[in-house]
Amino acid sequence: MSNDFPDWHGTTILAVRKGGKTVVAGDGQVSMGQTVVKGTAKKVRTLAGGRVIAGFAGSTADAFTLIERLEAKLEQYPEQLARACVDLAKDWRTDRYLRRLEAMLIVADRDQILTVTGAGDVLEPEHGVAAIGSGGNYALAAARALVDADGVDAEAVARKAMAIAAEICVYTNDSLTLETLG
Repeated sequence: MSNDFPDWHGTTILAVRKGGKTVVAGDGQVSMGQTVVKGTAKKVRTLAGGRVIAGFAGSTADAFTLIERLEAKLEQYPEQLARACVDLAKDWRTDRYLRRLEAMLIVADRDQILTVTGAGDVLEPEHGVAAIGSGGNYALAAARALVDADGVDAEAVARKAMAIAAEICVYTNDSLTLETLG
């Protein structure tokens, strides 16, 4: 089967919990092949009246579909982020339409960070740090190195880790969207 769609790349989403704060950061770059199509995309959103933050990597339309579904699950299970995410992952894995969606989510509230995938995974990271996307591993490594430093809060860790990822990953830029809880 040939792929008639352009080769879209480029997202780094990072979540950091430290000192009672949760920060989700996303870069703004969207690329098609070797061309930057947009440098200021907003890939991080607040949900549930500002109590939940979600960041997405992958197909934008697919991610928006998943975020809409997640919002419905959060209404169904208020104050139960893990249950809403597990229910979303179950639907995503078993529903014929949703199964074809190509995206990943990082979802966070004041108490937890979760990575949600179409494979049915709902993972809570160790060390209070999670990342997805093309520059995710770079941002994750940088944040893990920084998160235990004294005098550095969650936002500073996220900003520095995203800057490091932007220096290494050609599909990541330094135009950040940050959302904070706590």
